[in-house]
Amino acid sequence: MLFYTQLFTSKRGPLAKIWLAAHWEKKLTKAHVFECNLETTIRDIISPQMKIGLRTSGHLLLGVVRIYSRKAKYLLADCNDALVKIKLSFRPGQTDMPEEGLEATVKAITLVEDFTAFDAHLPPLGYCYLLFSITS
Repeated sequence: MLFYTQLFTSKRGPLAKIWLAAHWEKKLTKAHVFECNLETTIRDIISPQMKIGLRTSGHLLLGVVRIYSRKAKYLLADCNDALVKIKLSFRPGQTDMPEEGLEATVKAITLVEDFTAFDAHLPPLGYCYLLFSITS
């Protein structure tokens, strides 16, 4: 049981940030949250190199959930900030374009239909039959 302390209480341990999130969530900084790679951490908890008790793995999974929750909150805040900035930049009356330039013509936004780059040359029919008979 004593060998667990090095994994969790040392600041450089592989699961130290997870243990910190589980027990002292207020000490968890934004940098700690973004440093954690949850995929590898969960893999380490599920299949550890040494035996971990059920209660200990429960604490670690609680830390994983708290870090995931923080990451989701930060993502939501960033998305909301981006949405507000987009709405502010495209609000009506804030453009400096003339009235006749607000709507584009069909020719200005439509590409010429040129599908020659997609033409594929198929091999002869006998070649396909030969390949099919070899593989089956």
